Amino acid sequence: MHKIWLLWAGLALLAACTPTMANRGNMVDPDKLSQIKKGSSTREEVVNKLGTPTEIATFDENIWYYFGRRTEQYAFFDPEVLEQQAVEIHFDENGIVTEVDKLDPSASQEINPVTRRTPTYGHETTFFEQLLGNMGRPGAPGGKPNKR
Repeated sequence: MHKIWLLWAGLALLAACTPTMANRGNMVDPDKLSQIKKGSSTREEVVNKLGTPTEIATFDENIWYYFGRRTEQYAFFDPEVLEQQAVEIHFDENGIVTEVDKLDPSASQEINPVTRRTPTYGHETTFFEQLLGNMGRPGAPGGKPNKR
């Protein structure tokens, strides 16, 4: 009987070691990308072959981006990037492809967000003040109703 429990425990530990694979964005198939031709392919053809773009340029709607990333993660560790890709497609005013560029992911830069906080006036409530703040206050949500 103990051997069965040991077997189940071993299988559970082994199952915990399998990585979680995640695909984010749109990983463009190279065969479909090669079907996009400069000077002849239209926006509709691009959408039909590659799908909806991940991003459209903020200041120029004639530039489309396709970003994709495939990662692998073991348990609670940080995910490891297996594959990353970025494709930029330019259109003219008539919706015809003028340029197709595969961007180099190694040229990307790491961004560190600012950690400082904006000071505000007033009182910062603690966890317990938030939890117990309305107890015993008549008229407060969840409190006793006012009798007039």
